[in-house]
Amino acid sequence: MKEEGSFALKYDDDGEPAGSSGKPVFKVIESKGLYNAAVVVTRYFGGIKLGFGGLSRAYRETAASAIENAGIVEVFEETSFTAHFGYSEFQKIKNLIEEYGRIEQEKYSDSVEFYFFIKKDFEEEFREKLAKFTKNKFELKKA
Repeated sequence: MKEEGSFALKYDDDGEPAGSSGKPVFKVIESKGLYNAAVVVTRYFGGIKLGFGGLSRAYRETAASAIENAGIVEVFEETSFTAHFGYSEFQKIKNLIEEYGRIEQEKYSDSVEFYFFIKKDFEEEFREKLAKFTKNKFELKKA
């Protein structure tokens, strides 16, 4: 886990020869630049003795394949908002929200209402751009 300059890690060989399983899996995680991640590899003995090198390679390749197949998802803190605005501002606001976050719900009547999320680290920058692009022709509330 990495947070504000701290780093904690844990890996275990769980009965395999020391350094043959946990460390190769950790090295794959590290090489992909992943944080706050866990990879579990389970090996069932099939009657063939792989030796240290074979075990290490099998664990490393399995971890890399698992990460590749599962995909990597970026997770970040978000702040939710509701915005009301006229149709003339629709495209500008929609584009800006999609640049900084995601729209969860849209409602259309005599005006437009979006319920959306913005990445927390970009909230101030988003508010400034929104005011600039729309000349304050919107109503924004934290939800």
